[in-house]
Amino acid sequence: MIEINTESVSKKGYEKCASLIVEEAERDSLDVEIADGEKGAKDGLSRPNVIVTFDAGSDTTLLLESHFDIVPPGPNWTYPPFKLTVKDGKAFGRGTADNKSGIVAAIGAMRQLEKEKLDINLRLIAGVDEEIGGRYGADYVLSDYGLEGDAALVLDAGQERLYLGASGIIWGKIIVEGKQGHAGYPFKAKNAIYEAMKLLAALEPYKTAVEKKESILHAPPEAPRRFVWGRYTVTMVKAGEKENVIPGTCEVRFDRRLLPEEPVEQAEKELRGFFKRAVKKTGCRASLEITNKQQGYHTPKDLVFVQTVSENVKKTIGQSLPFAAELGGNDGSFFAKNGIPVVCYGTIREDTHHHGVDEFVYLEDIRNTRDLIVNLGKVAREKIV
Repeated sequence: MIEINTESVSKKGYEKCASLIVEEAERDSLDVEIADGEKGAKDGLSRPNVIVTFDAGSDTTLLLESHFDIVPPGPNWTYPPFKLTVKDGKAFGRGTADNKSGIVAAIGAMRQLEKEKLDINLRLIAGVDEEIGGRYGADYVLSDYGLEGDAALVLDAGQERLYLGASGIIWGKIIVEGKQGHAGYPFKAKNAIYEAMKLLAALEPYKTAVEKKESILHAPPEAPRRFVWGRYTVTMVKAGEKENVIPGTCEVRFDRRLLPEEPVEQAEKELRGFFKRAVKKTGCRASLEITNKQQGYHTPKDLVFVQTVSENVKKTIGQSLPFAAELGGNDGSFFAKNGIPVVCYGTIREDTHHHGVDEFVYLEDIRNTRDLIVNLGKVAREKIV
């Protein structure tokens, strides 16, 4: 899988990678089906979400989820990003940790359980498009294709904590209007960049208010704060054509991270209120467009399923893990949206450089994740629901 470039925007390697997963699953006599998100997107770009099922004939199903799309590798890798390099107990390559190793662990677990008589079914969603929001990946599989399950283990986290939630998101675009002109005659123009700077400065109280928000869930171990908190970050600024032209428009993009339990509609209303006040204060001509939003989620720790996963993590790795929530988002929100309790665990440790140069995964973590799934597969159905 690492040799196949499955970058999520072009999607050029999706079908090849999906075929490889299908071939591997069928070699183990597992049931396979494809839920193609293109049927929802209707843009001619295939999005083959692969569903692999270990059918125990039970009325209870544990869903497993991982994704095979990746972000572009970028330059300056020590090891080739699209060639698997194994060294000193680590496997290097783009997508090793995030998130192709989760697929390997899940199918490996099903292979080990092949001759076992289980009380629950196991069903893996090897999804796509997670890195760009997941609407036609896991969301399509659950909300449109109609795949059902009783609980979900999302294999898109690290092994330092057991994750019971993830942050929601609001992505937005601000267009600031000025008046285009020649740089030699600035008095005849209104520079949209300067206007945008004034507006962003006026939005600083919003940033402060957001950062005061604090979740009931602990943050990951690498975080500077004990509990998950709100975050607002300007991430893109686009303006201008050439050095001697004063730009008439400036586009600003931002990322707002919500608390796992924070309602996304309430957060959007708050954002629009701060934006309206900033525009009034500065006199800028500006518009706000929400380009994407996703509700975060929070799984209560006293659920039977959560306790079952926690117990089996201890059985697998020999220690209990504290509960936490992820600072980023993941596909778990789509399970929660459909009323399916979610726990996250996996191979993406803090130091694995996921999304960065020389991404790698610890081979031991793939084995641990596989063994956790094996142990969960052997539990009684009453331990899932």
